[in-house]
Amino acid sequence: MSTLDPTRLPVLFVSHGSPMVALEEDDYTRALGSWANGVSRPAAIVVVSAHWQAPRPVRVATSPAPATIHDFYGFPPELYALRYTPPGAPGLASMIIERLRETGIEAEADPGRGLDHGVWIPLRFLYPRAEVPVVAVSLSAPARPRELLALGRALAPLRAAGILVFGSGGVVHNLGRLDRRGGSAPVAGWAQAFDEWVRDRLEAGDVDAIAAYERLAPQVSLAVPTSEHFDPLLVALGAAAGDGRVQDVYAGFRYGSLSMRSFAVSA
Repeated sequence: MSTLDPTRLPVLFVSHGSPMVALEEDDYTRALGSWANGVSRPAAIVVVSAHWQAPRPVRVATSPAPATIHDFYGFPPELYALRYTPPGAPGLASMIIERLRETGIEAEADPGRGLDHGVWIPLRFLYPRAEVPVVAVSLSAPARPRELLALGRALAPLRAAGILVFGSGGVVHNLGRLDRRGGSAPVAGWAQAFDEWVRDRLEAGDVDAIAAYERLAPQVSLAVPTSEHFDPLLVALGAAAGDGRVQDVYAGFRYGSLSMRSFAVSA
């Protein structure tokens, strides 16, 4: 096992779960905070969220003060009252656009985009003081796994500048199969099978297999009925740029099948 390179931040992937996470304190939310406390504070955060899909070109948020987006419906009023208001980083956003274009990825500025719940909810627990600048980058829709890996590779050099590349989505995410008993629900066998397959491929460093998950993974039609929550994981693996030290940040399920598996990858 290689040692942690103190000059380059790890890549982080978080399964962000239900918006109700924002109102909870449990082993998952504590695990996010514990992980952040154990690494150097980033100079900035560049995040790809399942909840920002857009047609090509890739969009990069350039607002100096990104708004909190409450992109969910039917939840308690106190959830809509929450705000997470870190600064943006327009200069960094412009550098990212230039970098993407240099690598052959079409990109453009989006000055109006705020932070969706896939971004601000986990960041509430990772960096609760909202002092670290955040730049959001969109997922192209549609995008194939190799394109997502390429996006991550284009972002990888940012890590050497103390910037955290962060993917927010979900390893297993099928809202039609949630068990409304919540935390007391037993884990569905199909969800566990897919989650464990991903875990094993991560531990083996088998990025090629993960990129071919649609063909190789068990129970994929149930675990990933649509790809938007899995796509940020592929971006994160691209940004890992061959690093092989996988650290479990959290592993577990909510609602019987919603995997909360979160991990970091470093040298």
